[in-house]
Formats: sequence, C-alpha cells, structure tokens
Amino acid sequence: MGHYDVQQVCINGHQITARYNGSPEFRKKFCNKCGAETIHQCPNCNYSIKGSYEVEGLISIGGRTPVPTHCENCGKPYPWVSPESKEAKVVDKSHKNDPLTQIESLCSRFHLITKQLRSRHEDRMTLDVQDEYDVQDLLHALLRLYFDDIRPEEWTPSYAGGSSRIDFLLKNERILIEVKKTRQQLKAKQIGDQLIIDINRYKTHPDCKLLFCFVYDPEGIISNPRGLENDLNGERDGLRVEVMIVP
Repeated sequence: MGHYDVQQVCINGHQITARYNGSPEFRKKFCNKCGAETIHQCPNCNYSIKGSYEVEGLISIGGRTPVPTHCENCGKPYPWVSPESKEAKVVDKSHKNDPLTQIESLCSRFHLITKQLRSRHEDRMTLDVQDEYDVQDLLHALLRLYFDDIRPEEWTPSYAGGSSRIDFLLKNERILIEVKKTRQQLKAKQIGDQLIIDINRYKTHPDCKLLFCFVYDPEGIISNPRGLENDLNGERDGLRVEVMIVP
C-alpha cells in the first residue's frame, strides 16, 4: 500500500514540491517564482496539505499533483484561493499542459529516475549517469513524454568570436534547453560563468523566448544552489531565463 506525502505551496498558489517529506532538499522558505512565503499545513487547523501518492519501489514520471483549493480537514480555503470567485479558482496560472511546467516536472524527478535505473533485475545493463552526455541522453528520452519536435545540438549565433551548440531546441515552444553536470573541475563559479556566457549568446537566437538551464548536481558540489538559481533567473533583454539545479 502507498501513502500520501505532504505538499508545499506558496501563499500565491505556486507549488514548491509535492514530496515535502520524501525529498526535503526541494523545500523552500520562499517561492522562487514570486517571493511569497510557503506553507505545508493549513493555516486554520495545521492539517498537512496532501501531496503526491507514493508507492515504495515505484517512481511517477510526468504526473503533477494538483494544488488543492480547500483544506480537506476543516474545509477552509487556502490563502491562494481568490475570495471573490464563486468557483474558488486558484491564483496559480500553471497548468499541466504548460511546457515549462512539464520540463520542470521532468527535471525535478531526474535524480530519482537515475537512481531507479541503477536497480535492475539480475544486474542487467543500464544507463548509469556519469557525465554530461549521459544527462543529455536521459533527458532527451524523458522530453519525448511531452514534446514531438526536439532538435538536439542546434547551432547558436556567434558570441565573442565563437559559436556553440545548444543541447535541445523545442522549436514549436521556442524553448532552448542547456544541460550541465557538475564535477570537481566544474563547480558553482564555473557553472555560473558558463551560464552567463550562454545567456548572452542565446539572446539573439531567433527561435528562443525562454532559456531553460538544467544543472544536475548529484554530488552536491554547489553549496548554495538556490542562490545561484536566484542570481541567474529572470528577464534578460527579452529572454526569459530559468535555471534549475537538481537535486
């Protein structure tokens, strides 16, 4: 039998994590989208907000636990419910079909997926994520859950005398995805410097309105991942930048 984890949500309705207990590394005191305070219990009765349904040995891929509107224990509306709405609509605008939400959902589960892949029947061969190419290969496969037109390693315009390849282009959604994996020679400063160069380069890409930078840090080399995310996230000359460091 499974059990429900606890969900953490900001008071404006942005979901932080649906696995508050199972993955405490995803907890945030303040929302990285709007800066609002976060809660994981009903402010009225202190009853935990129901999160994802967990079954030992199974990993859910791509599913998103909905943000509830009312406490199931006391019936009171949560702070993110618009009081003037008869239908108690949630302020959160994210939707399961939103491309960014889908990418974030995949990346937030990436570390759990890599660990699960190592556990195979009779020790059969598997994809053991050791370097950046492994991260790209696995993420490429996961993106197929949601996107049909995925163009790997697209050339980017020249910047500072050189050009490079972007890891993935979602042309229909106008999203570029850049993948990094930390190592002893590629720590927070080097990652930050590389991403700043990438951001300046991709600002002129004709098919890009959003740059999503996925940084996989399984060894925890980056000591302050939320700080690095906050430093780089935002709008840069019309280009929206979203950085996600996992776990």
